[in-house]
Amino acid sequence: MTTVAEQLVEENRQRLRRMTPAARLAEALALGARAIEAFAAAHGIGRDQAARRLERASQAARRPSRVMREIVE
Repeated sequence: MTTVAEQLVEENRQRLRRMTPAARLAEALALGARAIEAFAAAHGIGRDQAARRLERASQAARRPSRVMREIVE
């Protein structure tokens, strides 16, 4: 017997398989927009500032590429 969580995961996989690539992309973009809105609301900041903070956080641990270093220098 599967757990409720496993069943929901499987149902979601099946739903995604039935979607067109364009529909999956649209859903992913909508999820990202909702995540930014939730972050902004949780931190009491505007949407643009939330997007900037999240972008900076995602880049913080990354090593700059050689190309980007050459552009900056």
